[in-house]
Amino acid sequence: MRVIIGSDHGGYRLKESLKAVMEKRGIIVEDIGCDCEESVDYPDYALPVASRVVSGEFDRGVLICGTGLGMSIAANKVPGIRCAVVSDEFSARMSREHNDANVLALGARVVGPGLAETILATWLEAEFDGERHRRRLDKIEKLEETKA
Repeated sequence: MRVIIGSDHGGYRLKESLKAVMEKRGIIVEDIGCDCEESVDYPDYALPVASRVVSGEFDRGVLICGTGLGMSIAANKVPGIRCAVVSDEFSARMSREHNDANVLALGARVVGPGLAETILATWLEAEFDGERHRRRLDKIEKLEETKA
C-alpha cells in the first residue's frame, strides 16, 4: 500500500508519529509536509494529498490538522475524494466499509497519539463492502459533476 500524508503546524507532531507507525508496518509513505510547528495554511497540504490520491499515484491519503475539519473540507473540494474526519475506531471502519473513504483526516487536538494510531490501523485495514453501498457512491459522484 502507498499512502501520502500531510499536515499543518497543528498536526505536525502527530504526523511524524503516524508516519513512523506506517513505515514500521511496511507501508510506503510519502510525507509532503509541513516540517515544523510554525503556522502554515492547511489547504496547501490538503490539495496535493487529495490530487495525488485521485490520480492513482497513492492508494490512500492521511491529513492532520488541529481538528481535522479544515483538512477535510479542503480535500473534499477535489472531485473523487471522500475524506472522512474520524475520532473513533467505529467511524474509521465505517468510513472505509460503507463510504470507501480514500483520505483520512485526524484532529491532533481531538485525539491523542494512542487513539490516532488505533484509528489509522483500523482505517488502513478496512476494505469497502462494495455493491450494497456502490449506488450511494455513484450518487455522490453525480453530485461532483453537477454545476451549481
